[in-house]
Formats: sequence, C-alpha cells, structure tokens
Amino acid sequence: MTAWLATNLVAAALLPPLVLVILLAAGLILNRRHPRLATSLILLATTALYALSTPWVGGMLLKSLEISPPIRSVDLQTADAIVVLAGGSYHDAAEYGGDTLNSISLERLRYAVRLHRASGLPLLVTGGTPRGGTLAEGRLLQQVLRAEYGIAPRWVEDAARTTWDNARLSAPLLKRDGVRRVALVSHAWHLRRAAPLFEAQGLSVIPAGIRFSSIRIDSILDLLPTPAGLRDSSFALHEWLGILWYKLRSFVA
Repeated sequence: MTAWLATNLVAAALLPPLVLVILLAAGLILNRRHPRLATSLILLATTALYALSTPWVGGMLLKSLEISPPIRSVDLQTADAIVVLAGGSYHDAAEYGGDTLNSISLERLRYAVRLHRASGLPLLVTGGTPRGGTLAEGRLLQQVLRAEYGIAPRWVEDAARTTWDNARLSAPLLKRDGVRRVALVSHAWHLRRAAPLFEAQGLSVIPAGIRFSSIRIDSILDLLPTPAGLRDSSFALHEWLGILWYKLRSFVA
C-alpha cells in the first residue's frame, strides 16, 4: 500500500491540475528575485490550464491513446472469454448503503454485458482495493452483475491494485481453464496500456474499447475551458505517464 500511495503521489505532482498549481506557486515565489522566470512560469501554467481544459484538446489527447476501432462481432467470435477491468468504486454510498461501483466501472460493465449476451462468452471481472473500501472492485462487479443483470461471472479476481496486477493475477485463472484469447473491456484510452500487459502474460488480446473520443470542433464551446475538458486531459496524460512508467520498469527489470 505504501508503494502504491507513493507512486500515485508522484504521479499527481506531475499531472494537472496539481502540476499547474506548483508552477503558479513557483512563479509567485520567484517573482521578486527572478521576475522574468516567474512571468514565464505563470504564463506557462495559465496557457496550459486553458488549453488542457478545452474539450478539443482533451479529445485529441484521449484519441492519441486509442489502438483500435470498436470491436466487431466477427472478432468476438474468435475469443474464449471476456475480461472486464474495474475502474474504481464509490465508497460509503449513502443511497446504496455502502460501497458500490463508480461511473467508470459501470460503463465498462454495461458494455461487457452487451458483449456477453451477444456471444455467450464467460466473464472474468478483476479489481482489488487500491483506494481502500470494504469490498474489492472485482467483488463489486460480481455483485452488480448478479443483482442487476442476472449474470454470474465465471472468474473473479479481487487482489489487483494496478493494471499490471489485473493482467498478472487474471492470466493464471484464465489459462487454468484453457482460455488463450480474450476480449479485453475497458475505456478506449486505457487499452493502449492494458492490452500489452495481458499479452505479456501469454494471452492474445482483442481490444474491446468504449467511449471513443472525437477531435471535431462542432462549436465554439469545444474551444472554451470546461471541467470535463480538464478531466479528459488529465485521464490522457495519466495514461501516457503510466505507459512510460511501465516501459521504464520493464527496462530496469
């Protein structure tokens, strides 16, 4: 848990919005002794905040992560199973009387159910408790599948704290039952990082992405800062940082 927390604190300091706050604070601190440097830092932070908060820039960053179009029925026919990656939970949800899935996990689960009903393929759900909580995300996925869709997953992995763990801990469960090719369900911007990790475990992966991004400018509003735009940019930069981290770790190993 300590290593996970340290990794995420470092990541937070390198990503918006915290990195922009750090740049602004540095500019204010240096303003008296180094006014030109301070002005440059403040302008950089302000410009980056504006650009990263626009839906267009956020969409372009997310689009840069996509590795495949939506899965086709013919591709699904070659899979042995469907793997669903948890994306987080909603702790102490008063309206549900405890922990439940967050919106990211629910979006992935809903699409996995669609694929399951179209193909009859068995489901594996995976996710631990990286952010705490009373139940692992894998168990929450299992609960929602049973209670709201009437479907029981064949495999439940509930110890993973990272995407690397998702792959490392899920692969033995699948291989034990003869599964070699999986449809991997996650957000389209997450699969560039997730798919190679499952392939490194000896599985063949068919990306089954959701929420594909648009880079069109449909109106002037796409060029105005919004909370959703900053969220999308943060998601994308987090993924690219994660990809770089995994590559560095593999190189060192």
